[in-house]
Amino acid sequence: MKLTFLGAAHEVTGSCTLLQACGKNILIDCGMEQGEDIYENCELPISPVDIDAILLTHAHIDHSGKLPAMVAGGYRGPIYATEATRRLCGIMLRDSAHIQESEAEWRNRKAQRSGQPPYVPPYTMADAEQTMTQFLGWPYGETVEVAPGISIRFQDAGHLLGSSSIHVTVREEGQTRTVLFSGDLGNKDRPLIRDPQMPESADYVVIESTYGDRLHGPRPDYVWQLASIMQETLDRGGNLVIPCFAIGRTQELLYLIRVIKDQQILRGHGDVPVYVDSPLAVEATRIYAAGLTDYYDQQTLDLLAQGIDPIDFPDLRLSVTSDQSKMINMDPTPKVILSASGMCEAGRIRHHLKHNLWRADSTILFVGYQAEGTLGRRLIDGATEVKLFGEEISVNARIATLEGISGHADRDMMTQWLGHMAKAPMRVFVNHGEDQVCDSFAQHIEQTLRFPAVAPYSGDGFDLIANECTEKGVVVKVTKVSDGRRRANAIFDRLVAAGKRLLAVIDQSRGLSNKELSRFTDQIESLCDKYSRK
Repeated sequence: MKLTFLGAAHEVTGSCTLLQACGKNILIDCGMEQGEDIYENCELPISPVDIDAILLTHAHIDHSGKLPAMVAGGYRGPIYATEATRRLCGIMLRDSAHIQESEAEWRNRKAQRSGQPPYVPPYTMADAEQTMTQFLGWPYGETVEVAPGISIRFQDAGHLLGSSSIHVTVREEGQTRTVLFSGDLGNKDRPLIRDPQMPESADYVVIESTYGDRLHGPRPDYVWQLASIMQETLDRGGNLVIPCFAIGRTQELLYLIRVIKDQQILRGHGDVPVYVDSPLAVEATRIYAAGLTDYYDQQTLDLLAQGIDPIDFPDLRLSVTSDQSKMINMDPTPKVILSASGMCEAGRIRHHLKHNLWRADSTILFVGYQAEGTLGRRLIDGATEVKLFGEEISVNARIATLEGISGHADRDMMTQWLGHMAKAPMRVFVNHGEDQVCDSFAQHIEQTLRFPAVAPYSGDGFDLIANECTEKGVVVKVTKVSDGRRRANAIFDRLVAAGKRLLAVIDQSRGLSNKELSRFTDQIESLCDKYSRK
């Protein structure tokens, strides 16, 4: 029995782990990397043809995005997932294939003009279609034999509709080992879906660490927090632009906006139009409304029993075609725009940023994790200018974050989830986190729970019988820009943003007493004297 870590090792995206047991090769997740690559991942040590089964925790592209590439490489085995994950992957993977084909078309036009060889995409729409025929959808809690000696069971991870942790039991040559793959664990008390299901004991646990060094703090009132940002932006006459993941986060935001409209919380803007500008998000919203009641929390079930659609309301406008998308920014009416991608790396959101980042009356509201190196992360870190479609755009809009609505469990929630086990696992493997966070969360587990924990790198292999590392991957860090320089640039951008904020505060101070103005001026002069390089 051997476990080899291939992706999301000391990185947040690209989840992929190989389990070899009972003469079978089982892949757990097969995700695409998003954002900046930190380490070079090792290659899959076997051919896709030699993989016997794939287990999928949930539909997000950083867990599912390379499935069609496996199929393109010859994989013809089953893909085990929950039924909701199967349905959501039906749109996620087709959309990803469309992006791959479009990029290939663009690159090949350039290649033809420059005499370069043609670019072959990782996969095509035909590969995505074939992939969907290999899915097998299963409910939570049911034991499924995926191969002689290997059985699995899905439990609710509370991260996304249909998301799961996967409990794997392996019996080989008189030895039994259980391995629990957490998948992405969800935050608590979120709209639509249930909290993560607490786990049973396992010999080994592979746990994510996206927020392994952070706490969400007391649960804020999402409705009033969002309503306040909407009110301020619309009162200024601006647009509220929300980059959000098409699946999961978009539907949660629609749930909150429905509550805001139903309770008439907004003053003077009750009929504000709300656009969902993403064909993928539109399709996902229809899937959410398609009767998958086994995955909803009780509050949502109660709404459905009353005949209330939890994610629909008047003035909701679904934008599918590119012409519909373009019309949104031609309309001067203040509005709310939800668009993908959630990290601003691709898709229609970049057009909405181009039209709104320079506007001081607009707000860009982030409602999800922004990976290192993404445009979303740069904006949150205080970038004052960004390049979009070859044009430098000044960042004058308010950059805001909806606190506490993260789809991921924080450090203490994950610790509590692990600590629910009746006995200590033989080892905990920490992955799916930023470089240093993986290490710090592993240390936290050891110090808090006294569970042995390690954060493996890509290529690291572990013998599950002997409980020892048998193979070390070659750690190669991608160094396009030094970490120190990247941090320095981000910090300087924050300083410039703070300076712009100071100018705004100065402008607002008109009308204060002479004493207050004098004290404020002295404080500014003191700062200038301290940091002046004259």
